[in-house]
Amino acid sequence: MRMRASVLVVFLIAVCAAPLSAKAPTSSIRPELRPGTVAQPVQLALASTKPGAGALSASRRPVPRPGSAAFVARPRAPVVSAKPAKVVLASAGNAVRVSPRPDIRPANLKRRFIVRAAGVRAQPAAPVAIGRRGSVCGDNEIKGQTMSAIPGRLKGCGVANPVRITSVAGVTLSQPATLNCRSAKALKKWVSGTVKPTVGRLGGGVASLRVAAHYSCRARNNVRGGKISEHGRGNAIDISAIILKNGVPLTVLKGWRDKVQGKILKAVHRNACGPFRTVLGPNADQHHQDHFHLDVAQHRGGGSYCR
Repeated sequence: MRMRASVLVVFLIAVCAAPLSAKAPTSSIRPELRPGTVAQPVQLALASTKPGAGALSASRRPVPRPGSAAFVARPRAPVVSAKPAKVVLASAGNAVRVSPRPDIRPANLKRRFIVRAAGVRAQPAAPVAIGRRGSVCGDNEIKGQTMSAIPGRLKGCGVANPVRITSVAGVTLSQPATLNCRSAKALKKWVSGTVKPTVGRLGGGVASLRVAAHYSCRARNNVRGGKISEHGRGNAIDISAIILKNGVPLTVLKGWRDKVQGKILKAVHRNACGPFRTVLGPNADQHHQDHFHLDVAQHRGGGSYCR
């Protein structure tokens, strides 16, 4: 009785263990068709004759796994793309990849160029020095150089026989001054007869004059539409300071009301009325607070205007 029970237990154990030791099926079980459906034949995708189409040329055969008997290592064929390869050009620095297209030229470009060119041609030629450096205006104490005639940009301007003055009576000008000979001779007479004696030995004597303005084709006081200034005729020169040999400047702006410098500046201003026909200073108007205006323009009756 006990032996039969043992045999039965062994049999039950064997039966229960059998599914656990069974091997997996070699192929997947094909699912059954649902009721009411008809099996459709499998169609392979044919190769498209159009370049670049996404369809496969044929069904792809599965590749054997490495290590199997059917596996043989073969080099892969290069993939050829249907699209042309892009050409990448080398770029230098921050250069752009594509050159920008120029804008369309305006229709009136040619007319604008003609107007601008005409305006350039209307400008008078710059005066040219034509003589050797040395004495000019027939006076050995007037140093400079003769120049070609200066045409007037505005009506009333211009100098027929200009000279470029660099020094008078041994006193250097801070910049070459373009004048006519009448004003150059008046400047030399004022410097030698008034400026040098008045300053005397103060600071070692007079070294130079600071020139604020000389020839300039413009209206008086730069007022647009006004009368042409005597600067536009080569008749005038503006002096803003007397420089001493020790480097100290006697400026019209700061020295006119100074107790020491004011006496000298007022004396040379007063005595300029004689060589020059018009003399203007700080007492004249607001335009002459920092310089003396000196010109040789003729007034009615042959008189002078000094203020």
